[in-house]
Amino acid sequence: MKKKRCVLSIAMCVLLCTSVMGCEKTGTIEESSERQSIVENTLEEARTTPYGKYPECITYTLGKMTGSNNSNMPKGDTYENNAYTRYLKEMLNVANKDVFEAYEDYDDVVSMTIATKEIPDIMVVSTLEDVQKLVRAGLVEDLTDSYNNCASERIKDIYASYGESFFDNVTFDGKIMAIPETNIDDGPTMLWLRKDWIDKLGLEEPKTMSDVENIVAEFIEKDPGNNGEGETVGLVCDTNLVGESGYSYEYQLDILFACYGAYPRQWLVEDGEVSYGSVKPEVKEALAKLQQLYTDEILDRQFLVRTNTNMIELVEDGKCGAFFGPWWAPNNPLMSAISKNPKADWQPYMISTGEDGSVSYCMQKPSYKYVVVRKGYEYPEVAIKIINVMYDYLRYEDKTASEISKYYQMNVDVTARPISINVDYQDALTRCYNDLVKVMAGDMQESELELLEASYYNSCKSYLESGNQASVEDWAAYTSRITACKLLDETDIHQVPSVYFGETPTMKEKWWKLKELEKDTFLQIVTGVAPIDKFDSFVKQWEEEGGTKITKEVNRAVKEQISK
Repeated sequence: MKKKRCVLSIAMCVLLCTSVMGCEKTGTIEESSERQSIVENTLEEARTTPYGKYPECITYTLGKMTGSNNSNMPKGDTYENNAYTRYLKEMLNVANKDVFEAYEDYDDVVSMTIATKEIPDIMVVSTLEDVQKLVRAGLVEDLTDSYNNCASERIKDIYASYGESFFDNVTFDGKIMAIPETNIDDGPTMLWLRKDWIDKLGLEEPKTMSDVENIVAEFIEKDPGNNGEGETVGLVCDTNLVGESGYSYEYQLDILFACYGAYPRQWLVEDGEVSYGSVKPEVKEALAKLQQLYTDEILDRQFLVRTNTNMIELVEDGKCGAFFGPWWAPNNPLMSAISKNPKADWQPYMISTGEDGSVSYCMQKPSYKYVVVRKGYEYPEVAIKIINVMYDYLRYEDKTASEISKYYQMNVDVTARPISINVDYQDALTRCYNDLVKVMAGDMQESELELLEASYYNSCKSYLESGNQASVEDWAAYTSRITACKLLDETDIHQVPSVYFGETPTMKEKWWKLKELEKDTFLQIVTGVAPIDKFDSFVKQWEEEGGTKITKEVNRAVKEQISK
């Protein structure tokens, strides 16, 4: 009996152990299922809300647009590991893996990537044509749901500030196929001038193009920079001469053309009809003036062979004392020029285009670069969420992001951000200037400034307190955000509407050739290779080779847009 009891006890123990183990196994399954449910719910929240954090790190491949000098990031920071990427990792649990990084040849790399049809998960493209190529090839993802579900209310409000039609160019068959960058209204370009050279020569500060011409002639002849005979160049100039779609870069001469009522490369309305600005007779007058300036060496005689890097070097090395550029020129190239020569006193001047002292310029294209997402990528909303964090939460909600604030004060370039675009209100420049002035005057509390404005305020305050000992970063912040913006605020400015930024059917086939014809003709005239009357034959050729047909298509497109 004892033996039986022992056997029975052993059997009961086995049964008991089995039962306990079974309970443990069941508990593990239930807990695992619960955890899985939590992860799925968290993932669903992340995928459908502006700031939901992913339960596991999402690593996305990126085509990275970089900047010069490592985008001015502090030593040790990279495009995959910097203040912005660390902030995004903390906020969203996302990280970028760059499949390529490129600066001046970025667009070429993008073109090759599109040609091979092997695009990264997220990429910025520089032209609407590239967006259209990607859509036609079926290479990019529909972002409609991602935008509608995940874009924050402020981001949607920012885009709305550019008008109801802002997304039209990136919408195909009712689907949003790319997210546009916004181009804030920069206002007209200014003349950036070596004031120390003006003072040294006892010259009056400029107000008109005639003044500019005289000052540059004096710089070349009297060499206030001690460069040596023949070493000081005239106005540095980009070979494009003017900006496209209302956007003027540095070293372009939109202001000179505007003095003649000319607005090349813009679609303009006159008497109810749309026409192309480059074929207007006023352009011929402006080109004749440029030809004269080139002959007299007021315009850099070597501008045809200068790269952007060459032009920056001329400014940095003190070989050039004047160029046209936007309000942000202190950040690039003047910050590096001041670093190289702290005694160089670069100041902005507004040059009038009208006899009444007013300044006219063309309305800018509301978007330039575009964010696209690879077709089939599992998390297309990541692009939208990054935009939310960079341009909404970080700027308006987080007052404690000290590392990012330091980036702002150091003038770290926007290309340091994973997605190298800017998203801001159309009147962002005016908003910022007004807020800074209010705080400086005691009419607004510093605590009311958003993060970017607060960083500018700290830099401007430091500049005013430090005087000659101020850092070059503080100088750049004050000169761009206060000195230049004050000029914009106080000038009587007239904005000339550019009414079309799209692409008509005939443009897809012929526009590239017409643009090439225009550029070649203009440069031949400016440099004296062709006589000024070459302009007339150019207009006729432009019309015959597609210009007339394209103009009719643009008129139809604009009228259709108005009727919507």
